[in-house]
Amino acid sequence: MPEVSAREAEVLAALANHRTNAQIARALHISVRTVESHVSSLLRKYAVANRRELADLVEAPPAQAADGPGMSGLPAGRTSFVGRAEELSAVREALGRARLVTLLGPGGMGKTRLATVVAGGTGASGAFVDLVPVRAGLVTRTVATVLGVAERPPQSLEQVLVEQLQTGQWLLVLDNCEHLVDEVAELVERLLDGCSGVTVLATSRERLGVPGEQTVLLPPLDAAGELFVERARAADPTFDTSADVDEICARLDRMPLAIELAAARIGSLGADGLRVALDDRLRLLSGGRGVDVRHRSLNAVIGWSYDLLDEAEKLLLRRLSTYVGGFDLAAACAVSPELGRGEVADLLGRLTDKSLVLRRGSRWLLLETIREFARDQLTREELAIARDSVLHWAADRAGELEAQLDDDGWQPAYDEVVADLRAALSATPPEADRTAHRLARSLGHLSFARREFVESIGHYRAAADRAADGVTAALDLRSAGDATLAVSEAQTQVRLLLDAADRAVADGNVRATMLATAVIAVNRYPTGDLYQFAPEDTDRMLAQAVESAVPGDPHVAALLATAKAWSSGRPRIDADPHFARAAVEAARGTGDPVLIAGAIDAAMVAAANSGHLREARAGAVERMRLTRPLPRHEPYAAAEIIDAFHVWPTTAVAVGDLRAAAETLGAPDDPVGDHPYISLPRLIRVTALTGDFDTCVKQTDALWERWKRAGRPPIEWMASALAVAAMVHGLRDDGHYDTWQERALEVAGCAALADAPWLEAPALFAQARVAVHLRRTEDAEDVVRRAFEDFGEYWWAPYARAGAAELAVVAGLPDAAELIERAGPLSQENDWAAACLLRATGRLAGVPDTLLAATDAFERIGARFERAVTLTLLPDRADEGRAELRELEVP
Repeated sequence: MPEVSAREAEVLAALANHRTNAQIARALHISVRTVESHVSSLLRKYAVANRRELADLVEAPPAQAADGPGMSGLPAGRTSFVGRAEELSAVREALGRARLVTLLGPGGMGKTRLATVVAGGTGASGAFVDLVPVRAGLVTRTVATVLGVAERPPQSLEQVLVEQLQTGQWLLVLDNCEHLVDEVAELVERLLDGCSGVTVLATSRERLGVPGEQTVLLPPLDAAGELFVERARAADPTFDTSADVDEICARLDRMPLAIELAAARIGSLGADGLRVALDDRLRLLSGGRGVDVRHRSLNAVIGWSYDLLDEAEKLLLRRLSTYVGGFDLAAACAVSPELGRGEVADLLGRLTDKSLVLRRGSRWLLLETIREFARDQLTREELAIARDSVLHWAADRAGELEAQLDDDGWQPAYDEVVADLRAALSATPPEADRTAHRLARSLGHLSFARREFVESIGHYRAAADRAADGVTAALDLRSAGDATLAVSEAQTQVRLLLDAADRAVADGNVRATMLATAVIAVNRYPTGDLYQFAPEDTDRMLAQAVESAVPGDPHVAALLATAKAWSSGRPRIDADPHFARAAVEAARGTGDPVLIAGAIDAAMVAAANSGHLREARAGAVERMRLTRPLPRHEPYAAAEIIDAFHVWPTTAVAVGDLRAAAETLGAPDDPVGDHPYISLPRLIRVTALTGDFDTCVKQTDALWERWKRAGRPPIEWMASALAVAAMVHGLRDDGHYDTWQERALEVAGCAALADAPWLEAPALFAQARVAVHLRRTEDAEDVVRRAFEDFGEYWWAPYARAGAAELAVVAGLPDAAELIERAGPLSQENDWAAACLLRATGRLAGVPDTLLAATDAFERIGARFERAVTLTLLPDRADEGRAELRELEVP
């Protein structure tokens, strides 16, 4: 077992209970970023692919400690829970029978409080999600945020959420669903179908309509008198219980919220005064039509409580109703700029004492029913003024949070206010407005840092719509385009950049930047619609960029040089070596690590496609050095950071440095973390080549299942991992080799190997290696011929050619010696290939010393299986090699 620190042991124990990073951070009083680092360290130490694998390593302790009762977002009860024994039992019984239970009842009937008590008493892992401040389209994101789940492109957030909830037992409480019933129902149905351990408890004024839903209707409170007396004594300890409490409660329809509000007034009015006030208010509203009688009674009580406020209290309450997610003192002051901070604090205290405002630590909130009532009291003029005040507060608050992005601890503060930041922006029209623009840009940056990439793109686009001029709008769209690369949406990036170029006609350098960046994206990340761009199209775009540029700006010149390098490469995902070197030199002159890293990538691709893999590896090492210090929260830097971490293990495998490739797995600062489409292919390739075959097979199965659940999208870079996994099945001769070769083609989105230039070399390597080991050489001539033809890309070419040369030896082909010599130059670019050619030479010549040298070479790079195979060729060590192969389950 690897050594772990005491803190890592605590994190590991929490993972065994399927806690999210946010829950672990709260329980251990550390930042989420620190938790992420511990999880990454554990992934590396235990050599597993994801947190689910970590959870399987330990026996889970009793489900308890990571976040109190295990529920993220569970509201803390400030007062005792009175009554509802029958309903409490009914809900618990319903949860035992069904996986979706909905508490039904009008506002103020106590649905939220009952759900809180039920959830807190289960000890289950899960989340309590208040949907009151949530706008349409954000239900999934809100649930994911409470659970600490972030986007992992190219998976959708919903797919990541489903994956998170597919192991263990979870309880999700979705509170106040009535304004989002259709969206909530769709998500719930998906979770119940895809996650067998998920149970949902919802509260709503109407049922969700999902098959299998059980409902529990909350009637008027049976213990209304008990609740009234307890709350009245809290307001006035001398309250006389001989008063006709039952009559008061009956006239309040025994609604818990109405009782709470009325009891809060007992100290100032007494029982008689309370009855009189209720008489007047109820008579005033008794003629309403078209509204449930319980709602009329509740509105009457709120209206009566509101009428008892003085004018300053009424005004503040009305203004506070513009906040949907709660507010702190600064936010409260923002909507009443004419009042001093002390005066606002005093008014808040008075409203809290009267149960119209609830306090939660350093923040306050209005119950939704009260908020709706108070908002209805705003005049049109007051609403406009309040919205403007909130907009300025939101822009300032978002700017403050943005300034804290380099520090730990900003996320909880952001999560507290994000609903109101979104609401403030959505209330502004898409027209020039400096404050709205400032808010939109800050929200774009903050949501990107929160790994809410799709939302970030939307905020930057909203900023462009509110920009004061076309050049500013173009820069906003450039930020949106940068954000798209985090979700592998290069085609969206190109559309945004072309739109930006059209808007930036007033500034030639900005226009040139947009066009040059679009040319780079088309050639560097060709996916989807980008394959439709003909070379002449990008040549024309580059010519327009050069024509627009104003000489003298080194950044623009470096971008133009990099675009020229990419656009001069043929076919796609290639670059011209001469122009790439010029681009690197120009980029170095700017001192901008992002520009330098991008130019080096062009040089790396040009080198790799020319067979100079060690040169490409050197570029990957430098790119990692350049990008590691860059801030992860900046969209401008993110694409280079992500790509640098992707290329590091790719180039390490390409040069046969398997130990270096293994060391990068689960690196704590890897921005993609345990993303299955990136981290699992890395792991599969390395474990296949190092001989950790059990892990390779297990993780390939997991990757395949996740890919199917994601809708089987063509993902080129995953295909090589499935090809080498097929090799492992072939080496074990377990009957699954052909299946996995076909799956590799399916993932690549191709029907035949000839149509998949990025898959051809790894697939031929697998064919040659299996044929050599199992002595199945009937197709040897064809495999060898194809392995020595040109490849569309050369990352796996040394493996394919060295493996094919050894196959020629084993098959007794007459030109075996010549093929070994032909494979020699490329094998110098790859340590595995060099070792394989040594073994092939030793086999051909029958020289034990050469075979022994090959054994040592495979051991140096950590290729356990290949070392064992080579030992079997040495008579005095053959038994040692065969014993090793038996452990690997290889015949």
